Amino acid sequence: MEPRRNIPPRHPNSAVKKHFPATPKASDALPLPLYLTNGIFFTLFFSVAYYLLHRWRDKIRSSTPLHVVTLSELFAIVSLIASFIYLLGFFGIGFVQSFISRSEIDLDNDILESDRRPCAAFPAKLKNSPAKLNPPSPEENLMALEEDEEIVKAVVSGKTPSYSLENKLGDCFRAALIRREAVQRTTERNLIGLPLEGFDYDSILGQCCEMPIGYVQIPVGIAGPLLLNGCEYTVPMATTEGCLVASTNRGCKAIYSSGGATGILLKDCMTRAPVVRFSTAKRASDLKFFLEDPMNFETLSLMFNKSSRFARLQRVQCAMAGKNLYIRFSCSTGDAMGMNMVSKGVQNVLDFLQCDFPDMDVIGISGNFCSDKKPAAVNWIEGRGKSVVCEATITEDVVKKVLKTTVAALVELNMLKNLTGSAVAGALGGFNAHAANIVSAVFIATGQDPAQNIESSHCITMMEAVNNGRDLHISVTMPCIEVGTVGGGTQLASQSACLNLLGVKGANRESPGSNSRLLATIIAGSVLAGELSLMSAIAAGQLVKSHMKYNRSNRDMSNIVLKD
Repeated sequence: MEPRRNIPPRHPNSAVKKHFPATPKASDALPLPLYLTNGIFFTLFFSVAYYLLHRWRDKIRSSTPLHVVTLSELFAIVSLIASFIYLLGFFGIGFVQSFISRSEIDLDNDILESDRRPCAAFPAKLKNSPAKLNPPSPEENLMALEEDEEIVKAVVSGKTPSYSLENKLGDCFRAALIRREAVQRTTERNLIGLPLEGFDYDSILGQCCEMPIGYVQIPVGIAGPLLLNGCEYTVPMATTEGCLVASTNRGCKAIYSSGGATGILLKDCMTRAPVVRFSTAKRASDLKFFLEDPMNFETLSLMFNKSSRFARLQRVQCAMAGKNLYIRFSCSTGDAMGMNMVSKGVQNVLDFLQCDFPDMDVIGISGNFCSDKKPAAVNWIEGRGKSVVCEATITEDVVKKVLKTTVAALVELNMLKNLTGSAVAGALGGFNAHAANIVSAVFIATGQDPAQNIESSHCITMMEAVNNGRDLHISVTMPCIEVGTVGGGTQLASQSACLNLLGVKGANRESPGSNSRLLATIIAGSVLAGELSLMSAIAAGQLVKSHMKYNRSNRDMSNIVLKD
């Protein structure tokens, strides 16, 4: 059994209450009962406020200057201020003082441990506060260690739920640290090699990952410049596969040397398809005809679009299976990938339809006719997310000198491998060499949902000889690239930096949706480069050789011992 790890000493953030006792409230010094005192001052506050408002209204009507006050008005103003001070002292001062005390502690922690921050759900630091507490004493460190040890034991025994640590402790890093130790003790396996320090756990709270115990390191390489639509892009790729970035980079070089590539956005629509059930197929068909009637589209759009200022309903498509109706809503979603946005719009429409179709039974907000995170012909044919086609003409000279093959060899290989071979395999949207490689790498680097790589990698690669057989025309058609530049993992620091590298970080305020559309086009251009290079390597018989060179490590791992 491997030795267990001890939790290192920490400044006792959670022990603030022990060091800073509750601040007395203004009402504590009053001899009257608390409820009676509060009632008096509440009544006084609202009474004089009402009186002053009426007096000022009369002055405005009679053109009397507001600064001219009578004795009664002066008394009312003094009473208003006095009652306000009391109410602020009773309800506000304690909160403000506790806020400042916690902020001073957090500020001191910043100085001592710059990578550990309080959860986003708790008050922010006072960055400019001049107060600085002394570093924790050995006694305080011992207290923190003992307290953390008790919490670990409570998590291991099940008394304290692991998922509640962030809320209970108010420190996301400390929660991850304690949860990690509890996992090691429960499983009796250490987590050496899984980093914990150096990550902003605040940034994932409530949006990216629950119950963290560390983070995984994935190297990010760059391919490019990719010359696309007259602009150059340096493409970040997060991957652990050797040769992938190098191969894509070679494809970018070939495209650049031949004058660049052209990307065209064909469609931009995210989909969600609920499934509803009726007692008869006749009633299901009645709703189908209602939804597909052009006369009703404006009403449906009004109900759908009120969910967001960016969501715009484009189309409603229905499919029946007996008395079950599958309704596929398609809409634009601005710069967001848009799954939550379209789901809210769908819910609005379903609530509206329930009035005219009270016998409609909503089985699920998603009935897989969408279709999300699954290979599906409906996405391949109809599209989902961004539909993009990207093309380039590679000159004969570049094919020979950069790609080390010939135009004829590439055209023949593409026909027999990507088209015929995929057809023999019964592929669905997989008429390409390795589109998923590039899509996954860019997805991870830019904070996209990695699971949506499944449909986003649908791609057909076409090659043909042009200009009397001298040059190569290559294109990739990708009908369902599902990406966004806001929300989800795009807000994390590393992924945000990669989006910034491409010039598509965040939302485009001047032209909503243009950043996400550009990102999809860049991904298609990167896939074009990856397809071109890999196909050339296969045609030239260099695939195995290149992987032996770039995807094999000569480092001897047999003598490496993990130390606790």
